[in-house]
Amino acid sequence: MSQIAASDQEPDFIEVGEGDARRRIAVRARNGGSPGLFWLGGFKSDMKGTKAIALDDWAAAQGRGSVRFDYSGHGESGGEFADGTIGRWLEESVAVFSQFCRGRQVVIGSSMGGWMALLLAREIARRGNASASLAGLVLIAPAPDFTEELMWKGFSPEIRAEIESRGMWLRPSEYGDGSPYPITRNLIAEGRNHLLLGSQIDVGCPVRILQGAQDPDVPWKHAFALVHRLPAEDVVLTMIQDGDHRLSRPQDIARIIAAVAEIG
Repeated sequence: MSQIAASDQEPDFIEVGEGDARRRIAVRARNGGSPGLFWLGGFKSDMKGTKAIALDDWAAAQGRGSVRFDYSGHGESGGEFADGTIGRWLEESVAVFSQFCRGRQVVIGSSMGGWMALLLAREIARRGNASASLAGLVLIAPAPDFTEELMWKGFSPEIRAEIESRGMWLRPSEYGDGSPYPITRNLIAEGRNHLLLGSQIDVGCPVRILQGAQDPDVPWKHAFALVHRLPAEDVVLTMIQDGDHRLSRPQDIARIIAAVAEIG
């Protein structure tokens, strides 16, 4: 498949949730060899980002399967961003993985997607999914527990009070079109149901972590806190001294692909 074909593929759509919580999720999936790639994007990101497309193009060139999608309230999927929670987006991640992935998969999670990848691994182990299994995780600036550790605990008393009284706070953004976006009381409260860093995290597969030392959004110490909660065997943390949060430069993409290829 050519690079253009891999990048411009039209999405499929699935319905996730019941009743008023039902939403339409956009998915781009290509069949191919194993292990396939399963992409989990970040908070306020979509599946047309630089890293997602680069990995999809690489998978196509290698003849490997690739699946990527947009969370509800993101990209081409339905639903409102303000309705999003970690549990809601995890439900979508599990649904897409279950419906589109077959055989062994390398799950690549960026930022919030790193948290999703860890939660997905736990859910797969709990369910005993027979059609797809994990070959490994590649986590890019992973942000487990970010709603609590990197948001709530870092917010000023004034911001906390606004979230508690109004139900949300509009956070300024340096990404996308620069428009502020809502941080809701429900996002913070529901996120507490999915915290991982307080105990051992057993994912049952190799883990590769890439972290920028100059990341202003997910500090490098957060990656160290995660490593301490993972099993000692086959976990590698790569610190990129001049790397930022995006890790989307050509040299960063090359490192990410190398990590994926190593697991594959």
